[in-house]
Amino acid sequence: MCRALKVLCVAETPTALAELKRAAVSAEWELTPGATDEADALARVHEERPHVLVLFGPFGGLARAALDAYPSIRILADRPLPVPSVVVSALDEVRAAVLGRPAGGPVR
Repeated sequence: MCRALKVLCVAETPTALAELKRAAVSAEWELTPGATDEADALARVHEERPHVLVLFGPFGGLARAALDAYPSIRILADRPLPVPSVVVSALDEVRAAVLGRPAGGPVR
């Protein structure tokens, strides 16, 4: 059974989340509802089980918790985090970063 790639966006405010979701939307994957705080975002991670977590804001604790719960989750962020992640410097880099998987990753 094939599953669509799921992407969860998290930003600090509703306006920032809307901008991030516009930057991340694509016909190639499913964009989940998103979140604006760490507790809601972690609940959505467990509920939605996204393949990619896009964080714009100070969400290092969320990144760690998501990676601890789901080691195969791919994390994109607007800043360096204390976990393995891809850093994007602008909203227009998000779509390309979602697709940019490193070669030779684990097979599941």
